[in-house]
Amino acid sequence: MGIRIIKLPDVGEGVAEAEVVEWHVEVGQSVLEDQLLAAVMTDKATVEIPSPVAGTVVALGAEVGGVLAVGAELVRLEVASDGNEDVVAAPREAAASIERPAAPAMVTPPEVPTPTALPVPTSREPASRAPIGPPRPPGEKPLASPAVRRRARDAGVDLRQVRGTGPAGRLGHDDLDAFLRGAPKSARSTGRAANTSVEIVKIIGLRRRIAQKMAESKRRVAHFSYVEEIDVTVLEELRTTLNAENRPEHPRLTLMPFLMQALVTAVADFPEMNALYDDEAETLERHGGVHIGIATQTSAGLMVPVVRHCEARSLWDCAAEVLRLAEAARAGRATRDELLGSTITITSLGALGGIVTTPVINRPEVAIIGVNKQVVRPVWQGVQFVPRTMMNLSSSFDHRVIDGYVAARFIQRIKALLEAPATIFMEA
Repeated sequence: MGIRIIKLPDVGEGVAEAEVVEWHVEVGQSVLEDQLLAAVMTDKATVEIPSPVAGTVVALGAEVGGVLAVGAELVRLEVASDGNEDVVAAPREAAASIERPAAPAMVTPPEVPTPTALPVPTSREPASRAPIGPPRPPGEKPLASPAVRRRARDAGVDLRQVRGTGPAGRLGHDDLDAFLRGAPKSARSTGRAANTSVEIVKIIGLRRRIAQKMAESKRRVAHFSYVEEIDVTVLEELRTTLNAENRPEHPRLTLMPFLMQALVTAVADFPEMNALYDDEAETLERHGGVHIGIATQTSAGLMVPVVRHCEARSLWDCAAEVLRLAEAARAGRATRDELLGSTITITSLGALGGIVTTPVINRPEVAIIGVNKQVVRPVWQGVQFVPRTMMNLSSSFDHRVIDGYVAARFIQRIKALLEAPATIFMEA
């Protein structure tokens, strides 16, 4: 018998580390050769790691959500053979997770006291405290931190009924706890029981990648948002007519393929919009091909599959590709190539689109087009009000390389195309 250590393999593409997003085995479990051990996620893809040998799991190299360096210990197996003795001699710490250290805690200087720097009792059950105090005089505001006030509000407690045991009668969490344990229902503003449960949800996998990417985009990109109202009455009439044909080889048309076609026409006049900005090299990479990312909500989180070379696609082709990619993303079948390489992105919340949104740019792109919901409302037409189908486009631009005037002209160009949809398909 021996010990076989399985290391995190080099998954290629220059990846130096990966996050463990799922374990397929547990300590004490017997595994067969080629049986899946774990799924790890890199910046580029999720990779399944199989076992090269049969054995029994002795130890796992990290918890779900842990980040391991390439070459670090992933799984330790007890095997029938002699194992890999050269690795066994290495200290266990060599396979430890390389999670980034947490940021140092902020410390309030002692010479600048704050209300939250008061001594905290070691016991949550102060025996000497009376749980209920007499009502405070009218107009006297209870002394309490925002956190205590929020807990009291959520629990339906009137803080004027709670006796504070801190300096100057200040109310703390212990005072509120004591009140909740001993106060009659008549002392509360509602008869509902307080729910003090707290659920800790670890952010891992795709959700973590989304969080990191969104935070990085907001931190490094100078976002500028522009909202324009568009009359899509004629476009909706055209879409309804085309869908009524119901030809089996054609998918159902939504607004999306029309917007994609309008975007292709507009970026021909504004090539700086179909570009990637390298803020380290300070270069703008303008692309001839229009590769549109379509933000898609999945059960695992937001994904952005890419419809490539929209400049060479028809209206129906765009619709079919959007449908195919959305289904693949939601089913978890989207490939790495289908999720990379966009040059500009469209995002839409569909019928829940709201009036205005402020979409976050898919860095290193420089523009993102946000679609809001459609509403029918009266619009003045010179002599009378008539019902029109109206919709807002809420778009964001990287103000480091796109001026506000240029962004406005770009959206005005898209507006003109969508309000007269026949012009989208006219040759230049």
